[in-house]
Amino acid sequence: MPDPITIRTAQKDDLSHLDGALRTLAEDLGDPYPTDIATLERAAFGACPSIRAQLALAVAGPCVGIALASPLFSTMKGGTGVFVSDLWVSSGARGRGLGPRLLSAALRDATRSWGRPLFLRLMVHDSNADARRFYGRMGFDAFRGMDLVTLEGEALTNLEDLP
Repeated sequence: MPDPITIRTAQKDDLSHLDGALRTLAEDLGDPYPTDIATLERAAFGACPSIRAQLALAVAGPCVGIALASPLFSTMKGGTGVFVSDLWVSSGARGRGLGPRLLSAALRDATRSWGRPLFLRLMVHDSNADARRFYGRMGFDAFRGMDLVTLEGEALTNLEDLP
């Protein structure tokens, strides 16, 4: 029988679990991972936290899943939502319902932290067919009619430097 898995909100002493899971997710997706523990600590536990994290932990101790969430506000939706930037379940723990449980925990934590969200938003790589099927089964709809755009690097610095 597999170890029972507990899902709980990450605490400051969980930073190594959080960092390890996010590194593994980035490796799995072939994404860069320029984040370090100090950056995670500021984001999650600094003076003005911008993220909340849920951890799925096996009784034996390893982290087998995470959900990383931030608040967002939408005038189109008429209120606060939660944005899940990262959802990961280890390959050995998949198929046990941890993804939906982590999202549910993130939603409950968002309600305690920011008030009841009107919506939950996330992004999925268009090439990740397994993830797209997973989210589709849960009832997520693709957001149509707008493109996600990003400003970074020199363009971001140039904007910041405007008078």
